[in-house]
Amino acid sequence: MNVDFLGSTCNEPVRTNKLFGLCDNQDSTKAYSNLDAPTTWIADVINEEEIEVVFTPIDWCIIVFQANSKKKESTCDGMLTTKNSLFLVELKDQMANWQTEAFNQLENTMKLILANHDLSQFTYKKGFACNKKSKRFNFIENELNLKFFRAYGFRIDSNRKIVIK
Repeated sequence: MNVDFLGSTCNEPVRTNKLFGLCDNQDSTKAYSNLDAPTTWIADVINEEEIEVVFTPIDWCIIVFQANSKKKESTCDGMLTTKNSLFLVELKDQMANWQTEAFNQLENTMKLILANHDLSQFTYKKGFACNKKSKRFNFIENELNLKFFRAYGFRIDSNRKIVIK
């Protein structure tokens, strides 16, 4: 299995906007970035320094099948990349029982990306579980965050605000 997440044809054009949103219509179509409809945003991307950032839809765009199967791997909705940052993003719009699924999708995507890419160019690697219907911030246990960092080199967060560094 050789999957190119970083040079994907799914990449959206480079953005330098100070603020934009990430959306997922929750209808088996790919996630997308948006400037002009904040009510549809599941995550707010804050880019005060106007750094060049690319949003790449993963789920429903970069299709990865399980080994010896025609079953699609469970992946997160997308990824934000800059010269030195890689942020995986799972977008949810539901009230209950969402965090475990979101973290599982982020973890599986981390495994797939690490199996296909050397990520040493990225200083900041983080997975975001974002939920439009959840509180602005959800506490992540240090033990869970440490597990993700030790296993994959990614920090994790459950927050609708993604700050670009």
